[in-house]
Amino acid sequence: MAKVSRVRQASSAIVRTLEAERTKVFTARSLQTLMDVHRREWNLAPGSTLDQLLGLLTEDGRLLEVRLQRPAAVKSGGPSRGGEVVRYVWGEVSPFSLGLSMKPGCYLSHSAAVFLHGLTDEIPRSIYVNKEQSEKPRGADLTQDALNRAFARPARTSNDVYVAGDYRYVLLSGKNTGSLEVSDMEGPDGSSLRVTRVERTLIDIAVRPTYAGGVFRVLEAYRTANGRASVNTLVATLKKLDYVYPYHQAIGFYMERAGFAARDLDKLRALGLAFDFFLANAMGDMEFDGGWRLFHPKGM
Repeated sequence: MAKVSRVRQASSAIVRTLEAERTKVFTARSLQTLMDVHRREWNLAPGSTLDQLLGLLTEDGRLLEVRLQRPAAVKSGGPSRGGEVVRYVWGEVSPFSLGLSMKPGCYLSHSAAVFLHGLTDEIPRSIYVNKEQSEKPRGADLTQDALNRAFARPARTSNDVYVAGDYRYVLLSGKNTGSLEVSDMEGPDGSSLRVTRVERTLIDIAVRPTYAGGVFRVLEAYRTANGRASVNTLVATLKKLDYVYPYHQAIGFYMERAGFAARDLDKLRALGLAFDFFLANAMGDMEFDGGWRLFHPKGM
């Protein structure tokens, strides 16, 4: 009992420490590290444990335990066990802060970035969190036949998904870019969020429109970004990303439909129009835009 009582006696000092922390989302390991660092300052007994600390802070609701559940997936051998990730939240935090706690060094992208940059008013219920892969060799040279086959199939999507409350947290293993055009911004809860910048976001949602709600939502984001995004930065970023597929044709199409200036469209056309391309995978009724050599959904 003496050990527990020492933890209780340190309650005010513990609260002051947590209030001063920049992050408000903790893992069990990060709380243990915090406890170890401040053990003397808090005047804890040598045998005081993390469970005692958690018991103190969760019993009155100051620290909330959040369980992000991974739904069971059906595999060839039958249903596999779902898993979960446990986080401890101090005060009010946004789902974006919670998402960033999923993997070290990750950042927010796609629909989350679209919302955070004010390119839509609709709060995303799927939070996309990008943890980049290691460096991989560039793919083989592109042919029209290979391109046709690839975009005739549905787009691959991540099944690394966790659910908590009304939100889905989707972990992406993105292309290695060295966090190109990723920066910190203030989130809705006042915390610092790592998120793709506007120009990188516009590229990402053109590459994976499914992660932004589909091609029509992507077009709305481009319309809102017109006048805000730097086309020079966008083109420079796209060149550095060095995609095999000619995504600049899709980006130019979106920009033209969104009313970007002709001089800006020319910067995308200058990257070449060597292939017939597709706005998205596995489209139904399609039309062809000869100016961009691009198939897109009928009526768009």
